[in-house]
Amino acid sequence: MNIEVRVHERVLQFKAQGRGAKGQNEYEFSLEFLLPVKSEVSHRSTQRQVNITLRKEQRGWWERLTLQDRKPLFVVPDFDRWLDESDAEMEIREKEEKKEEMKTARHEERGFISLKRGLLFAYNLVQFLGFSWIFVNMTVRLFIFGRDSVSDTFHTISDVMFFCQILAAVEVLNAAFGFVRTGVTPTLIQVVGRNFILFIIFGAVEEMQHQPVVFFVFYLWSAIEIFRYPFYMLGCFNTEWKTLTWLRYTIWIPLYPLGVLAEAVAVIQSIPIFDKTKLFSIPLPKAVGTSVSFSCVLYVYLGLMFLGLFINFRHLYKQRTKRFRTKKRKAN
Repeated sequence: MNIEVRVHERVLQFKAQGRGAKGQNEYEFSLEFLLPVKSEVSHRSTQRQVNITLRKEQRGWWERLTLQDRKPLFVVPDFDRWLDESDAEMEIREKEEKKEEMKTARHEERGFISLKRGLLFAYNLVQFLGFSWIFVNMTVRLFIFGRDSVSDTFHTISDVMFFCQILAAVEVLNAAFGFVRTGVTPTLIQVVGRNFILFIIFGAVEEMQHQPVVFFVFYLWSAIEIFRYPFYMLGCFNTEWKTLTWLRYTIWIPLYPLGVLAEAVAVIQSIPIFDKTKLFSIPLPKAVGTSVSFSCVLYVYLGLMFLGLFINFRHLYKQRTKRFRTKKRKAN
């Protein structure tokens, strides 16, 4: 069936060729509405009928359908869709209320997104400033004091490092509650691993605080973070700096394994000290008459460190591959 439907101001014109009540024939009619309707018209044909959908130019109740008082004989009301004046007003009111509810929900959602974005930006800014201070301070002290600055790293840097690493626990919560799109496990491994080294190996063992390994651990940690956090800061506003993006997804390749290696050296150096001082030893029942040295825990931790290195390295590599693969597709 070939159907042609047109609307001009308030007049609907219909023309079709097909098999109807008079057999194979050409059918046409025009209908002048009481008030103007929109020019957009849609229709759907079935074996029994043609459904034409129109919209009023302005919402409101019509006293009748057509301009002429008498209804055309071929026009029959569809009582399944019939609305009287009160029903029509109620339907309009419900649509308006629904629209207002959706508008309010969108405003609330935008407010939540703005708050979340502001908090994430503030967090990343604080961490960037903290790790930048650590990196610059250590670099300047190295040039001024030379090797003497290496052995004094813990006492000059540890306060800020303690603050930054305690605050880093927020990253685990952000991942757990879905505020950022990243895995909880890799984030948890990094935060717990660093805090273990900082608080247990360095913070609790005074003999370790003057070791050169402290300098290398702190320097490698901060060297990674001074690129990571500004990248996240720009991401809060859907902004990107290509050089920073490349550094964020590349600088970790040499620095992250070196950082884990430095942490492993720190653990190995601390084992004889824990054996000697019996610090954190695990007491056994009096019948046994001895205790388990904390160094046993450290041997287990060494194995877990390299397992964590494998998990995080694979995670970071997948992120890098996905990021630059997406960029290549967009470029093509």
